[in-house]
Amino acid sequence: MAGDGSEYVGQQILGKGLVVAIDGPSGAGKSTVARLAAAELYLNYLDTGAMYRALTLYVLKQGVDPDDEPAVTELARTVPMTVEDVAHAPRVLLDGKNVTNQLHSKEVNQAVSTVAAYPGVRAELINFQRHLIQAAVNSGRGIVAEGRDMTTVVVPGAQVRILITASEEVRKQRRAAQSGMNEDSIEERDRKDSEVNEFMEPAPGVSVIDTTHMTEKQVVDQIVFMVGHALKAEG
Repeated sequence: MAGDGSEYVGQQILGKGLVVAIDGPSGAGKSTVARLAAAELYLNYLDTGAMYRALTLYVLKQGVDPDDEPAVTELARTVPMTVEDVAHAPRVLLDGKNVTNQLHSKEVNQAVSTVAAYPGVRAELINFQRHLIQAAVNSGRGIVAEGRDMTTVVVPGAQVRILITASEEVRKQRRAAQSGMNEDSIEERDRKDSEVNEFMEPAPGVSVIDTTHMTEKQVVDQIVFMVGHALKAEG
């Protein structure tokens, strides 16, 4: 990619407030490659899944039943969450305390799909996500935002829209290695997520990266290439 590497592309997008929206199912590897690509391109990074996990953690800490939709939705309106979207050190804070390392606990894994499926919860957190994305755009810094419905719901107008996927078997292996989720867990996660998201098929204009047989570096390079291509297309 002579002349089109991450340093060159990163320099070209400085000050443009570029938005890269990345979708994909659990275990596809989107969080890691999105963060690495953001760091290489000097963009901010937003892991929207971490926000749903932080809310779930808050629900559990407040002693609220995750199945109590009205109570969970009310907490989504008042959760004292702070998101630090710096790619090299992204953090999520609750009441000013860093909880990033608690977001993949067994308890959170078991409850997050239930919490994230509530329409009221999604409305609150999507508004929060759009605020963070707009702040990055207004600053000129730009952002890589990844999650389940980024390309179709949260920022359908992003300059670069990507669906990252992988075979079900590979996703199971990756998820188990990351957080101890077993095969039943990831299948249940897919089922619940599919009730509120379409994350397996790309919307019109969305590019697909199948990471089944790719290394992290190859995926990051592909994202950088797509960003560079988008810049050339804009002239």
